[in-house]
Amino acid sequence: MEEGKDSTVLSRTSQSRVLPQRLLQLLVLFLVLCFAFFVVSVYTIRRFGVQSFVPAIRPTLQPCIREERNNLDSWIKPPSNLMHKMSDKELLWRASFMPRIKNYPFKRIPKIAFMFLTKGPLPLAPLWERFFKGHEGLYSIYFHSLPSFQADFPSSSVFYKRQIPSQVAEWGKMSMCDAERRLLANALLDISNEWFVLLSESCIPLYNFSIIYNYIKRSKYSFLGAFDDPGPHGRGRYSEKMLPEVNITQWRKGSQWFEINRKLALYIVEDMKFYPKFAEFCRPACYVDEHYFPTMLTIQAGKLLANRSITWVDWSRGGAHPATFGGADITEEFMKRIFEGHNCLYNDQPSSYCFLFARKFAPSALEPLFLLAPKFLGF
Repeated sequence: MEEGKDSTVLSRTSQSRVLPQRLLQLLVLFLVLCFAFFVVSVYTIRRFGVQSFVPAIRPTLQPCIREERNNLDSWIKPPSNLMHKMSDKELLWRASFMPRIKNYPFKRIPKIAFMFLTKGPLPLAPLWERFFKGHEGLYSIYFHSLPSFQADFPSSSVFYKRQIPSQVAEWGKMSMCDAERRLLANALLDISNEWFVLLSESCIPLYNFSIIYNYIKRSKYSFLGAFDDPGPHGRGRYSEKMLPEVNITQWRKGSQWFEINRKLALYIVEDMKFYPKFAEFCRPACYVDEHYFPTMLTIQAGKLLANRSITWVDWSRGGAHPATFGGADITEEFMKRIFEGHNCLYNDQPSSYCFLFARKFAPSALEPLFLLAPKFLGF
């Protein structure tokens, strides 16, 4: 037993001596490798220079460095992507920026912003494609749909990636005006947009692009109906709770389909005085989309309004909504009826050219409209 204990003690003693020797050998080997690496590095640097290593490192660092923009590009170039993450409050604040100096320090070609307020698809898009063709640089397109709608226009389409962040808009409620303000605010982010036309998916142009562009460009006024209706559907919708911001003599009614200039668009997106009153006290049967913009703009800038719409509709069938026209309705006689028998003022002078757009057209109207467009619409 004693001999066994002695052998065990000797074995443990020899193992304890071997372990430090191995650690010492590993340490020496590590130091030798470090010295060798140092010698090779010094030799390489002396032979090839330090600069040879810099290009290999620089590309990995460049993406982390962003150059500060010191020019106007971020202000004068329209957003490359209309889909953003701004809230309505942030968007309206950003869109309210305006230059105080009227003369632009760069070449600016004024454009018309065509803003489509839709539920989803644009069934008459092929007709609009033909209308816009060849006039790039003179227009911008925006469309607001139900949030669930995913547009699938091809990259060759003028509507490709022109959908803005949207929310549900209900007829006759403030959410409809919110959608229109949202369209205006997104369009105002493009400094070249000078005029703003609100359209629906059932609208068509009545003339070619050049005629419509020049008609709007040369007008001294913006086209928004704002009339004093003494009846139950006008003043009858007024509430004294609108005081003191709006009194009954200022109460106006008009079609929601408008064309306005940049100054009036800014009035709309920056408004925080009238909006709360209309949101709280103009609810069905007070249809806010018929009263908010006409009343507010009459108070703010009534002298800039032509007090008429340039979008033709047919109310002859009666009811709460204008007539809708399908494929069977689109005949030469029908097209003549749209253009004939109109009288209005254009730049304070009598004119028979009163409407630039028309509604409401069903998807089935596309084919006959396409066939009659060269003869009646000019494109």
